[in-house]
Amino acid sequence: MNVLSVLLLVFIIGCALAVAFAKNLLTCIVVFMGQSLAMSLIWILLESPDLAITEAAVGAGIDSLLLFVTLKKIHAIDRMEGEKEHGQDPQ
Repeated sequence: MNVLSVLLLVFIIGCALAVAFAKNLLTCIVVFMGQSLAMSLIWILLESPDLAITEAAVGAGIDSLLLFVTLKKIHAIDRMEGEKEHGQDPQ
């Protein structure tokens, strides 16, 4: 394995741990997007460009968009911004 593959694998594991322990939902979505992009790079290194394009489009694109819309619909983003203005720790 070359150095880039190892770094990407460590990054993906770090993203999984960050999502598992993060309390902010918006942070989880952004980290999830980064994990999907790293996974698409791994697919490119494995010489599977069709899976790389699919992972980038679905994982980082459509899934993240749906999660952002869901947070907006349940007013989680508005609630987090309101708590930041009042100096409270958003949960």
